[in-house]
Amino acid sequence: MKLIIDRFERDFAVCIDENGDIINIHKNKIPKNISEGATIIKKNNLYYVDDDDTKKRKERIQKLADDLWN
Repeated sequence: MKLIIDRFERDFAVCIDENGDIINIHKNKIPKNISEGATIIKKNNLYYVDDDDTKKRKERIQKLADDLWN
């Protein structure tokens, strides 16, 4: 399962799954020093950062923003 961290609220990471559903995950279950917008993958009941997907998403969003203002 792939999730995007939308925001943090108190002790939870508010994530959006591939279907657009919101899932709250306690902060102690996800990697430390993770930021909003990061992609995480749930595998065997553990969460891992998907660095490649996070980078691709941030680049795509930056390009959209650049195209919007140019």
